[in-house]
Amino acid sequence: MEKALAVINQLEKDGLIGRYAIGGAVAATRYIEPIQTYDLDIFILLPISSSGLISISPIFAYLEQLGYKPQGECIVVEGWPVQFLPVYNSLVEEALDRALDVKYGETPTRVLSAEYLAAIMLDTGRPKDHARLLHFFEFRVLDIETLEDIVVRHGLRGNWETFRRRFLNREDL
Repeated sequence: MEKALAVINQLEKDGLIGRYAIGGAVAATRYIEPIQTYDLDIFILLPISSSGLISISPIFAYLEQLGYKPQGECIVVEGWPVQFLPVYNSLVEEALDRALDVKYGETPTRVLSAEYLAAIMLDTGRPKDHARLLHFFEFRVLDIETLEDIVVRHGLRGNWETFRRRFLNREDL
């Protein structure tokens, strides 16, 4: 994965993407036990074209020129299917803005914090997100005050309350 991250860093340096951070299952493994995943989710800010639109096409074109091949909604970079996910709401924008600077091996990168990953899981609400979020509680990696602040500011109170009622005991918090 380190080689794939080096390529992504070059995309940022070359201006094809703005700030980026690792999200999804790969980011979750920073906080909990490794879990099976198909791809590397990269949340990105994209430059806005003169027409006011954003497009992921220049990223794919650039990477294809370097010999990387598309695979469904991903592009395989150094053996990793990478899914570039443009910022799609204020929660993800804030999560990206507050992503943690880390190193993977010797390669600098960024990863979403546990609390923002949890809030995004609450927002998407898929069964696999709920299962992963339960692991966050099992491993006690969340600052509940920070998570609740994010939840309230981004209109996820209902999702949070439903999740708590269905899946958590008082001692989980």
